[in-house]
Amino acid sequence: MSSHLQPSNLIDRFDRRIDYLRLSVTDRCDFRCVYCMAEDMTFLPRSQILSLEQLYDVAAAFVALGVSKIRLTGGEPLVRNNLMTLVERLGQLNGLKQLHLTTNGAQLDKYAPALKAAGVTGVNISLDSLNESKFRQLTRTGDLSKVLRGVDAAIDAGFSRIKLNAVILRGRNDDEALALVEFARNKGIDISFIEEMPLGIIDEHSRALSFCSSDELRELIDSRYPLSASGESTGGPSTYYRMVDSPSRVGFISPHSHNFCHLCNRVRVTVEGRLLLCLGNEHSADLKATLDEFPGDSERLQQVVRSAMSLKPERHHFELNDNEPQIVRFMNMTGG
Repeated sequence: MSSHLQPSNLIDRFDRRIDYLRLSVTDRCDFRCVYCMAEDMTFLPRSQILSLEQLYDVAAAFVALGVSKIRLTGGEPLVRNNLMTLVERLGQLNGLKQLHLTTNGAQLDKYAPALKAAGVTGVNISLDSLNESKFRQLTRTGDLSKVLRGVDAAIDAGFSRIKLNAVILRGRNDDEALALVEFARNKGIDISFIEEMPLGIIDEHSRALSFCSSDELRELIDSRYPLSASGESTGGPSTYYRMVDSPSRVGFISPHSHNFCHLCNRVRVTVEGRLLLCLGNEHSADLKATLDEFPGDSERLQQVVRSAMSLKPERHHFELNDNEPQIVRFMNMTGG
Protein backbone atom coordinates (compact mmCIF):
# COMPACT_ATOMS: atom_id res chain seq x y z
CA MET A 1 0.00 0.00 0.00
CA SER A 2 1.15 3.48 -0.80
CA SER A 3 0.97 6.65 1.24
CA HIS A 4 1.26 8.82 -1.90
CA LEU A 5 -2.38 9.72 -2.29
CA GLN A 6 -4.32 11.65 -4.85
CA PRO A 7 -7.19 13.54 -3.25
CA SER A 8 -10.48 11.80 -3.83
CA ASN A 9 -12.32 13.11 -6.86
CA LEU A 10 -15.61 11.69 -5.60
CA ILE A 11 -17.50 14.78 -4.44
CA ASP A 12 -21.23 14.83 -3.80
CA ARG A 13 -23.82 17.62 -4.26
CA PHE A 14 -23.10 18.90 -0.75
CA ASP A 15 -19.38 19.26 -1.39
CA ARG A 16 -18.48 16.25 0.77
CA ARG A 17 -15.41 14.40 -0.45
CA ILE A 18 -15.78 10.61 -0.41
CA ASP A 19 -12.52 8.88 0.51
CA TYR A 20 -13.76 5.86 2.49
CA LEU A 21 -15.39 2.70 1.12
CA ARG A 22 -17.06 0.06 3.28
CA LEU A 23 -17.01 -3.08 1.14
CA SER A 24 -19.22 -6.00 2.19
CA VAL A 25 -17.79 -9.40 1.25
CA THR A 26 -20.70 -11.52 2.54
CA ASP A 27 -24.18 -11.24 4.02
CA ARG A 28 -23.60 -14.41 6.05
CA CYS A 29 -22.49 -14.60 9.66
CA ASP A 30 -21.81 -17.23 12.29
CA PHE A 31 -23.62 -15.06 14.88
CA ARG A 32 -27.25 -13.89 14.91
CA CYS A 33 -26.99 -10.69 16.94
CA VAL A 34 -30.41 -9.48 18.06
CA TYR A 35 -29.97 -5.92 16.72
CA CYS A 36 -28.54 -7.05 13.38
CA MET A 37 -30.57 -10.04 12.20
CA ALA A 38 -33.75 -11.99 12.69
CA GLU A 39 -33.24 -15.41 14.27
CA ASP A 40 -34.24 -17.21 11.08
CA MET A 41 -32.43 -15.51 8.20
CA THR A 42 -32.51 -16.15 4.47
CA PHE A 43 -29.20 -15.39 2.78
CA LEU A 44 -28.47 -14.50 -0.82
CA PRO A 45 -27.86 -17.32 -3.31
CA ARG A 46 -24.32 -17.45 -4.64
CA SER A 47 -25.43 -16.31 -8.10
CA GLN A 48 -26.49 -12.94 -6.70
CA ILE A 49 -23.31 -12.03 -4.85
CA LEU A 50 -20.14 -10.49 -6.20
CA SER A 51 -17.25 -12.85 -6.85
CA LEU A 52 -13.91 -12.18 -5.14
CA GLU A 53 -12.62 -10.94 -8.49
CA GLN A 54 -15.53 -8.49 -8.78
CA LEU A 55 -15.02 -7.31 -5.21
CA TYR A 56 -11.39 -6.59 -6.08
CA ASP A 57 -12.44 -4.72 -9.23
CA VAL A 58 -14.79 -2.55 -7.16
CA ALA A 59 -12.06 -1.77 -4.63
CA ALA A 60 -9.53 -0.98 -7.37
CA ALA A 61 -11.99 1.36 -9.10
CA PHE A 62 -12.62 3.30 -5.89
CA VAL A 63 -8.90 3.57 -5.14
CA ALA A 64 -8.32 4.84 -8.69
CA LEU A 65 -10.91 7.53 -7.88
CA GLY A 66 -8.93 8.60 -4.82
CA VAL A 67 -10.45 6.52 -2.02
CA SER A 68 -7.69 5.91 0.53
CA LYS A 69 -9.48 3.79 3.15
CA ILE A 70 -11.36 0.52 2.65
CA ARG A 71 -13.08 -1.42 5.41
CA LEU A 72 -14.12 -5.01 4.71
CA THR A 73 -17.46 -5.81 6.33
CA GLY A 74 -20.21 -8.39 6.27
CA GLY A 75 -22.10 -10.22 7.74
CA GLU A 76 -18.90 -11.67 9.12
CA PRO A 77 -16.09 -11.19 6.56
CA LEU A 78 -14.04 -14.11 7.82
CA VAL A 79 -16.70 -16.69 6.92
CA ARG A 80 -16.31 -15.88 3.20
CA ASN A 81 -14.52 -18.73 1.42
CA ASN A 82 -11.00 -17.84 0.25
CA LEU A 83 -11.26 -14.31 1.64
CA MET A 84 -7.50 -14.16 2.21
CA THR A 85 -6.85 -14.21 -1.54
CA LEU A 86 -8.85 -10.97 -1.83
CA VAL A 87 -7.20 -9.41 1.22
CA GLU A 88 -3.73 -10.13 -0.17
CA ARG A 89 -4.58 -8.42 -3.47
CA LEU A 90 -6.15 -5.43 -1.73
CA GLY A 91 -3.08 -5.09 0.45
CA GLN A 92 -1.03 -4.43 -2.67
CA LEU A 93 -3.29 -1.71 -4.15
CA ASN A 94 -1.19 1.33 -4.92
CA GLY A 95 -2.82 4.37 -3.32
CA LEU A 96 -4.68 2.52 -0.56
CA LYS A 97 -3.54 3.91 2.79
CA GLN A 98 -5.76 2.00 5.22
CA LEU A 99 -7.23 -1.48 4.89
CA HIS A 100 -9.45 -2.30 7.86
CA LEU A 101 -11.77 -5.16 8.80
CA THR A 102 -14.88 -5.27 10.99
CA THR A 103 -15.39 -8.67 12.60
CA ASN A 104 -17.20 -10.44 15.42
CA GLY A 105 -13.78 -11.73 16.46
CA ALA A 106 -14.68 -15.42 16.57
CA GLN A 107 -12.23 -16.33 13.76
CA LEU A 108 -9.46 -13.88 14.64
CA ASP A 109 -7.42 -16.35 16.67
CA LYS A 110 -7.01 -18.24 13.39
CA TYR A 111 -6.68 -15.35 10.91
CA ALA A 112 -5.08 -12.40 12.73
CA PRO A 113 -1.42 -13.08 11.77
CA ALA A 114 -2.30 -13.72 8.11
CA LEU A 115 -4.47 -10.59 7.94
CA LYS A 116 -1.66 -8.47 9.34
CA ALA A 117 0.85 -10.01 6.92
CA ALA A 118 -1.49 -9.35 3.98
CA GLY A 119 -1.66 -5.64 4.75
CA VAL A 120 -4.68 -5.17 7.03
CA THR A 121 -3.87 -2.14 9.17
CA GLY A 122 -6.76 -2.14 11.63
CA VAL A 123 -9.59 -4.26 13.01
CA ASN A 124 -12.87 -3.40 14.69
CA ILE A 125 -14.18 -6.19 16.91
CA SER A 126 -17.81 -6.33 18.04
CA LEU A 127 -18.06 -6.99 21.78
CA ASP A 128 -21.35 -6.16 23.49
CA SER A 129 -20.92 -8.05 26.75
CA LEU A 130 -18.26 -9.62 28.96
CA ASN A 131 -20.81 -11.90 30.60
CA GLU A 132 -20.88 -15.31 28.96
CA SER A 133 -24.62 -15.98 29.23
CA LYS A 134 -25.58 -12.41 28.29
CA PHE A 135 -23.19 -12.54 25.34
CA ARG A 136 -24.89 -15.73 24.18
CA GLN A 137 -28.33 -14.09 24.51
CA LEU A 138 -27.29 -11.03 22.49
CA THR A 139 -25.51 -13.00 19.76
CA ARG A 140 -27.78 -16.08 19.93
CA THR A 141 -24.89 -18.33 18.81
CA GLY A 142 -21.67 -16.63 19.93
CA ASP A 143 -18.95 -18.06 22.18
CA LEU A 144 -17.45 -15.26 24.31
CA SER A 145 -14.23 -17.16 25.03
CA LYS A 146 -13.47 -17.43 21.31
CA VAL A 147 -14.00 -13.71 20.83
CA LEU A 148 -11.75 -12.87 23.77
CA ARG A 149 -9.05 -15.11 22.27
CA GLY A 150 -9.58 -13.22 19.03
CA VAL A 151 -9.03 -9.87 20.76
CA ASP A 152 -5.74 -11.15 22.19
CA ALA A 153 -4.71 -12.56 18.82
CA ALA A 154 -5.31 -9.18 17.19
CA ILE A 155 -3.21 -7.46 19.85
CA ASP A 156 -0.43 -10.03 19.42
CA ALA A 157 -0.52 -9.59 15.63
CA GLY A 158 0.30 -5.91 16.07
CA PHE A 159 -2.35 -4.13 14.01
CA SER A 160 -1.80 -0.38 14.07
CA ARG A 161 -5.38 0.16 15.24
CA ILE A 162 -7.72 -2.11 17.22
CA LYS A 163 -11.13 -0.95 18.38
CA LEU A 164 -14.02 -2.64 20.15
CA ASN A 165 -17.56 -1.81 19.05
CA ALA A 166 -20.37 -2.18 21.58
CA VAL A 167 -24.06 -1.72 20.78
CA ILE A 168 -25.75 -0.83 24.07
CA LEU A 169 -29.39 -1.81 24.67
CA ARG A 170 -31.23 -0.53 27.73
CA GLY A 171 -32.11 -3.32 30.11
CA ARG A 172 -29.78 -5.76 28.33
CA ASN A 173 -26.17 -4.62 28.60
CA ASP A 174 -26.28 -0.95 29.65
CA ASP A 175 -24.97 -2.03 33.04
CA GLU A 176 -21.73 -3.18 31.37
CA ALA A 177 -20.56 0.10 29.85
CA LEU A 178 -17.99 0.75 32.58
CA ALA A 179 -16.75 -2.86 32.53
CA LEU A 180 -16.26 -2.65 28.75
CA VAL A 181 -14.27 0.58 29.11
CA GLU A 182 -12.15 -1.03 31.81
CA PHE A 183 -11.55 -4.04 29.55
CA ALA A 184 -10.42 -1.76 26.69
CA ARG A 185 -8.14 0.17 29.06
CA ASN A 186 -6.57 -3.05 30.34
CA LYS A 187 -5.92 -4.19 26.76
CA GLY A 188 -4.65 -0.78 25.61
CA ILE A 189 -7.17 -0.57 22.76
CA ASP A 190 -10.01 1.80 21.79
CA ILE A 191 -13.74 1.30 22.22
CA SER A 192 -16.80 2.86 20.57
CA PHE A 193 -20.36 2.74 21.88
CA ILE A 194 -23.00 2.61 19.15
CA GLU A 195 -26.65 3.62 19.32
CA GLU A 196 -28.80 0.86 17.81
CA MET A 197 -29.76 1.60 14.21
CA PRO A 198 -33.30 0.83 12.97
CA LEU A 199 -32.41 -1.45 10.08
CA GLY A 200 -34.71 -4.39 9.34
CA ILE A 201 -37.86 -5.52 11.12
CA ILE A 202 -37.11 -7.36 14.36
CA ASP A 203 -39.46 -8.80 16.97
CA GLU A 204 -36.88 -9.86 19.58
CA HIS A 205 -37.04 -6.51 21.40
CA SER A 206 -38.54 -3.03 21.18
CA ARG A 207 -36.02 -0.61 19.70
CA ALA A 208 -37.83 2.35 21.20
CA LEU A 209 -37.70 0.87 24.71
CA SER A 210 -34.13 -0.42 24.43
CA PHE A 211 -32.64 2.82 23.08
CA CYS A 212 -29.71 4.11 25.12
CA SER A 213 -28.26 7.46 24.06
CA SER A 214 -24.59 8.31 23.70
CA ASP A 215 -25.03 11.30 26.03
CA GLU A 216 -26.26 9.03 28.80
CA LEU A 217 -23.35 6.63 28.37
CA ARG A 218 -20.80 9.41 28.16
CA GLU A 219 -22.06 10.90 31.42
CA LEU A 220 -21.84 7.51 33.12
CA ILE A 221 -18.31 6.81 31.87
CA ASP A 222 -17.17 10.34 32.68
CA SER A 223 -18.22 9.82 36.32
CA ARG A 224 -15.52 7.15 36.70
CA TYR A 225 -13.06 7.95 33.94
CA PRO A 226 -13.11 11.71 33.24
CA LEU A 227 -13.37 12.23 29.49
CA SER A 228 -12.04 15.11 27.44
CA ALA A 229 -13.08 15.67 23.82
CA SER A 230 -10.13 14.92 21.55
CA GLY A 231 -11.27 16.26 18.19
CA GLU A 232 -9.56 13.25 16.59
CA SER A 233 -11.06 11.47 13.62
CA THR A 234 -10.27 8.09 12.11
CA GLY A 235 -12.36 8.74 9.03
CA GLY A 236 -15.49 7.14 10.47
CA PRO A 237 -18.48 8.47 12.41
CA SER A 238 -17.07 8.09 15.95
CA THR A 239 -16.62 11.17 18.16
CA TYR A 240 -13.61 10.39 20.36
CA TYR A 241 -12.74 11.24 23.93
CA ARG A 242 -9.47 10.79 25.80
CA MET A 243 -8.80 9.70 29.38
CA VAL A 244 -5.87 11.32 31.14
CA ASP A 245 -4.52 8.04 32.55
CA SER A 246 -4.87 5.73 29.51
CA PRO A 247 -3.91 5.64 25.83
CA SER A 248 -7.31 4.07 25.05
CA ARG A 249 -9.89 6.31 23.40
CA VAL A 250 -13.62 6.13 24.01
CA GLY A 251 -15.80 6.83 20.97
CA PHE A 252 -19.52 7.36 20.49
CA ILE A 253 -21.43 6.69 17.27
CA SER A 254 -24.73 8.52 17.56
CA PRO A 255 -26.95 8.21 14.48
CA HIS A 256 -30.00 9.22 16.52
CA SER A 257 -28.88 11.78 19.06
CA HIS A 258 -26.04 13.55 17.24
CA ASN A 259 -26.45 13.42 13.48
CA PHE A 260 -23.04 13.29 11.77
CA CYS A 261 -24.19 13.44 8.16
CA HIS A 262 -22.55 16.80 7.39
CA LEU A 263 -19.17 15.09 7.89
CA CYS A 264 -20.01 11.96 5.88
CA ASN A 265 -17.08 10.78 3.76
CA ARG A 266 -18.32 7.21 3.25
CA VAL A 267 -20.21 5.00 0.86
CA ARG A 268 -20.99 1.29 1.08
CA VAL A 269 -21.04 -1.49 -1.48
CA THR A 270 -23.18 -4.48 -0.54
CA VAL A 271 -22.15 -8.01 -1.45
CA GLU A 272 -24.83 -8.03 -4.16
CA GLY A 273 -23.15 -5.03 -5.77
CA ARG A 274 -25.42 -2.19 -4.65
CA LEU A 275 -23.57 1.06 -4.08
CA LEU A 276 -25.38 2.50 -1.05
CA LEU A 277 -24.89 6.23 -0.79
CA CYS A 278 -26.28 6.43 2.76
CA LEU A 279 -26.71 3.98 5.63
CA GLY A 280 -30.17 5.31 6.43
CA ASN A 281 -31.60 5.74 2.93
CA GLU A 282 -32.24 3.47 -0.04
CA HIS A 283 -30.44 5.67 -2.61
CA SER A 284 -28.24 3.25 -4.52
CA ALA A 285 -26.65 2.35 -7.84
CA ASP A 286 -26.29 -1.14 -9.31
CA LEU A 287 -22.60 -1.93 -9.82
CA LYS A 288 -23.18 -5.65 -10.43
CA ALA A 289 -24.87 -5.01 -13.76
CA THR A 290 -21.76 -3.18 -15.00
CA LEU A 291 -19.41 -5.77 -13.50
CA ASP A 292 -21.33 -8.62 -15.16
CA GLU A 293 -21.73 -6.97 -18.55
CA PHE A 294 -18.31 -5.34 -18.82
CA PRO A 295 -15.88 -7.47 -16.76
CA GLY A 296 -12.53 -5.80 -16.24
CA ASP A 297 -13.67 -2.42 -17.62
CA SER A 298 -12.51 -0.21 -14.75
CA GLU A 299 -13.11 3.04 -16.62
CA ARG A 300 -16.77 2.21 -17.15
CA LEU A 301 -17.16 1.14 -13.53
CA GLN A 302 -15.54 4.36 -12.32
CA GLN A 303 -17.96 6.36 -14.43
CA VAL A 304 -20.95 4.60 -12.84
CA VAL A 305 -19.51 5.37 -9.39
CA ARG A 306 -18.88 9.02 -10.29
CA SER A 307 -22.42 9.43 -11.59
CA ALA A 308 -23.87 7.89 -8.44
CA MET A 309 -22.44 10.67 -6.27
CA SER A 310 -25.39 12.84 -7.33
CA LEU A 311 -27.69 10.37 -5.54
CA LYS A 312 -26.07 10.80 -2.12
CA PRO A 313 -28.67 12.43 0.16
CA GLU A 314 -27.88 15.20 2.60
CA ARG A 315 -28.73 13.15 5.68
CA HIS A 316 -30.54 10.19 7.19
CA HIS A 317 -33.63 10.44 9.40
CA PHE A 318 -33.74 7.63 11.93
CA GLU A 319 -36.97 7.37 13.90
CA LEU A 320 -37.52 5.10 16.89
CA ASN A 321 -40.48 3.31 15.36
CA ASP A 322 -40.81 -0.43 15.98
CA ASN A 323 -43.67 -0.94 13.56
CA GLU A 324 -42.31 0.46 10.34
CA PRO A 325 -38.57 1.01 10.13
CA GLN A 326 -37.74 3.21 7.16
CA ILE A 327 -35.09 0.71 6.06
CA VAL A 328 -36.25 -2.89 5.78
CA ARG A 329 -32.83 -4.36 4.93
CA PHE A 330 -30.95 -5.80 7.88
CA MET A 331 -27.50 -4.62 8.95
CA ASN A 332 -25.89 -7.80 7.60
CA MET A 333 -27.29 -6.89 4.17
CA THR A 334 -26.14 -3.30 4.49
CA GLY A 335 -22.53 -4.09 5.25
CA GLY A 336 -21.57 -3.76 8.90
